[in-house]
Amino acid sequence: MSVTVRVPAKVNVQLAVGAARPDGFHDLANVFLAVGLYDEITVTPADELRVTCEGPDAAQVPLDRTNLAARAALALAERYDRDARVHLHIAKDIPVAGGMAGGSADGAGALLACDTLWGIGAPRGELLDICAELGSDVPFSLVGGAALGTGRGEKLTPLETGGTFHWVFAMAERGLSTPAVFREFDRLAEGRDIPEPVASEALLDALAAGDPDALAATVSNDLQPAALSLFPELADTLAAGRGAGALAALVSGSGPTTAFLVRDPGAARTVAEALRASGTCRTVRVATAPAAGATVL
Repeated sequence: MSVTVRVPAKVNVQLAVGAARPDGFHDLANVFLAVGLYDEITVTPADELRVTCEGPDAAQVPLDRTNLAARAALALAERYDRDARVHLHIAKDIPVAGGMAGGSADGAGALLACDTLWGIGAPRGELLDICAELGSDVPFSLVGGAALGTGRGEKLTPLETGGTFHWVFAMAERGLSTPAVFREFDRLAEGRDIPEPVASEALLDALAAGDPDALAATVSNDLQPAALSLFPELADTLAAGRGAGALAALVSGSGPTTAFLVRDPGAARTVAEALRASGTCRTVRVATAPAAGATVL
């Protein structure tokens, strides 16, 4: 028997970052939107815990117990006294180290897949607790849709969305480390007063109304200057998408994937073609949002 779970990528339509806390994390107001790019995690009983991976950039994915999928299986097994001897196979389609929560998606997917395979039926709150222990973005990967993440991003409040939003994503030639981007944020913020992060009411209203023009006017990412400082070439990608008619252009999360909000499928094709022709990125993908969270197939 095996169980396969599909898990979406995410884009942050608002990422407000507070000052560094004593524990090294930052308080966030993080408005997540799940998008229709997916990893699939298949769990099968095995003689030992092992991880395999296929798909774009699979060679960059760790296959040992540091992988979030493996950590999720071990955490669930320990909590419910199960044997974590499973084969976790990851079919990747979410960019690796791209700021779209691909690793977090794999952790959430493995958690749900193991819960199903082992017949545990853990309450959703229990699964979310384990997700939060694994990482700040993992709970949203389980839930999907749209949500406001507070604390370090793990405390979720579901949000209403009034329609479908169309996105184009440009994948960069190399990855960016999330901890490195936060360190650069702290360096750039040194000596400045950092306000408490709060969600934009105008942005939440735009999501609820399903209004891409209003959403475009309100998207923001406090980590973008840090990502651009570490990866200046991303400015050329952002400019190419804006020049092709994107309503908004921003770095997704800690980057380096860049995200372009467009009005409709036709505009998505136009922007995608322009980005491919620009020579400023490696690959381009088109997707819609919101998407469902981790789902057993």
